[in-house]
Amino acid sequence: MVKLTKNELKKQKDALKRFQRYLPTLQLKKQQLQMVIRQVEVQRDELQKKRDAHRKGMEEWLSVFGEEIDLAPYVGLERVETTTGNIAGIDIPVYEGSVFLDTRWDVISLPLWVDAGIAALKSIVEFDAELTVLSEQMRLLSDELRTTTQRVNLFEKVKIPETKDNIRMIQIYLGDQQTAAVVRGKISKRGLTKAAS
Repeated sequence: MVKLTKNELKKQKDALKRFQRYLPTLQLKKQQLQMVIRQVEVQRDELQKKRDAHRKGMEEWLSVFGEEIDLAPYVGLERVETTTGNIAGIDIPVYEGSVFLDTRWDVISLPLWVDAGIAALKSIVEFDAELTVLSEQMRLLSDELRTTTQRVNLFEKVKIPETKDNIRMIQIYLGDQQTAAVVRGKISKRGLTKAAS
């Protein structure tokens, strides 16, 4: 319940100014997040297409040799290196590269194409690692967009209208009180004038 006093009126007016000052900042952050999310989606889609084309090319290339050799044991991912980027105040991982285990293979017993096959498989693993980082970026940005959208809606649809209604209600009440005081003053003055005559 809102108090119907001048102090409360000042408090409500201050709150309204604060809400109206923060709202454009939140709306700008929301727009920036939406734009960055679209950029990351495009980047992820392009990377996925490159990965798929690379894998298809590798499979066609391997099928020419007709040998079934499992190259996975020769491609050990040690770690994915990332740095931290900042978008609209949110820390997100940024892909820097992949570090592979130093794996040796017998160049004499394995066919010559194994070297190229391992390199191609490492490229696919790198694509997958970068796609994973982009997915994490999307998750973090989407979470922040959801929170920012909720805040924008809270200010636009709840706080600002509620505060405006409170101000209007207090102003009406204080105006009525002032009018009543004037009326009482006139009645008292009339009463004093009648009593004096």
